[in-house]
Amino acid sequence: MAKDWTSFELKIAVKAGIQDMYDAWTKAEQVEKWFLQACTYLKDGTSLVPGETVQTGDTYAWRWYFYDETEHGEIRQANGTNFLQFSFAGNCLVDVQLEPAGDYTLVRLRQHNIPTDEASQFGIRIGCVEGWTFYLTNLKSVYEYGHDLRNKTHPELRGVNN
Repeated sequence: MAKDWTSFELKIAVKAGIQDMYDAWTKAEQVEKWFLQACTYLKDGTSLVPGETVQTGDTYAWRWYFYDETEHGEIRQANGTNFLQFSFAGNCLVDVQLEPAGDYTLVRLRQHNIPTDEASQFGIRIGCVEGWTFYLTNLKSVYEYGHDLRNKTHPELRGVNN
């Protein structure tokens, strides 16, 4: 059976409410707690005010610690409760589905529409699985234990899991 290089899915259970998890993805200051150094959500080219929730059609500019590149994309769907879809890594799409699971919220992340050329197989498919695995683990760590696992102070350790 051939490997599906066009998509992958990751899941993690976080002991937090669905609204907290939705905010963790859709409010810039919450995204910065576990994922990004700087998150800018924009509506018609104007930054959302702090605490404002991103909506379908808004765009973003994302920066990580110690990386010069800024990721730009569009919020394709945001239902206000438990689903978010955004463009990522070129023409890829990322779906974030939130589901109740007892005292936890199941965070289901699916990245799809990944190109099948060799560079995309390694750079996007494999690279993004690695990245999302770390950041979903950090989401859980921040929301359950208050510990941010990201390296924010030592640029010489860029790319090292801390």
